[in-house]
Amino acid sequence: MKNSLSRRSLFRGAAGVAASTFWANDTLEAYQQRVNTSSKPSELKITDMRTAVVGRSTALLRIDTNQGIYGLGEVRDGASKTYALMLKSRLLGENPCNVDKVFRKIKQFGFHARQGGGVCGVEMALWDLAGKVYNVPAYQLLGGKFRDKIRIYADTTQSQDPKEYGRRMKDRMDRGLTWLKMDLGIGLIAKTPGTLTQPVGTTMQDVFNTQHMFTGIEITPKGIAMMADYVAAVREVVGMEVPLGADHFGHVGVNSCIRLGKALEKYNMAWMEDMIPWQHTELWKKITDSIDIPTLTGEDIYLKEPFVELCKNHAVDIIQPDLATSGGILETKKIGDMAQEYGVAMAMHFAGTPVSSMANVHCAAATENFLVLENHSM
Repeated sequence: MKNSLSRRSLFRGAAGVAASTFWANDTLEAYQQRVNTSSKPSELKITDMRTAVVGRSTALLRIDTNQGIYGLGEVRDGASKTYALMLKSRLLGENPCNVDKVFRKIKQFGFHARQGGGVCGVEMALWDLAGKVYNVPAYQLLGGKFRDKIRIYADTTQSQDPKEYGRRMKDRMDRGLTWLKMDLGIGLIAKTPGTLTQPVGTTMQDVFNTQHMFTGIEITPKGIAMMADYVAAVREVVGMEVPLGADHFGHVGVNSCIRLGKALEKYNMAWMEDMIPWQHTELWKKITDSIDIPTLTGEDIYLKEPFVELCKNHAVDIIQPDLATSGGILETKKIGDMAQEYGVAMAMHFAGTPVSSMANVHCAAATENFLVLENHSM
């Protein structure tokens, strides 16, 4: 026993001498110089944020740090870079790796879809920074991935000629897309007499410019038949198997939405999107419960809470957040996880540059109930 204790004491003493020699010789700094570290995360601070407008007035943003590492984000299509720049004073000095903390600090300045784009752009850039600092992809920071490939679809430029429109969509399929979406707006029938009813004194320009007159505009049986024939002609070109969503109806009456939905059921539609403004939960539920085509909305919703109302009331079958509006990468994953609890799938809306595109890809990879991602930049 004595000998055993002596050996232990000897080993402890030797270890202590070695440790004191290691630190006393300032070898820690020398050791770190030989290691390829991206940064010192605990000492990282935001020092600047700048923006650049590219393409069709899309604003990219860059967040710089005291260690020379930067992150890129994107303000949603059509939104002003001002919505991001107004947050700069609240970001300076923050550690960008504390993504959730910083997001909670700035999310109050989002308000709605376009202003929320500034908050979301910053959040994207923070994840870009954190990934570079720790040298892991964003999906890994979110908890890992559920898939290695992200299914995409693309919107397709509208044509009054359904055969031509079908050919355009067939070209999408030839390029490898396995999911399609078409515009099926009332603009297709608006110039044909007897297809729409509208309040006295309302012009068709009023119809296209408003978001709050949907209770006064109705599609007549003639108009519904024309729209159904249009879809039938497109299906003849692309076939019945490929998923085919529909969008841009125009904000028409709920009863018209139901009648149109029933008329399109035989064409195997993947969904009917944004038929009325998303705020009307009860009316959405009325439509959803009345037709056998999945319903979908959500691209203009900011933060998780409005999605909770839609999902818990089963007002729609599928939600479709736009990551550049809904709160960024983590908030959108939270939205998807919440929707899954209610048995609701999540598609994702996207229209922007590769910066936002890759943010969407990482979020989609990390969210189990993800369905399909839009690529509006084909």
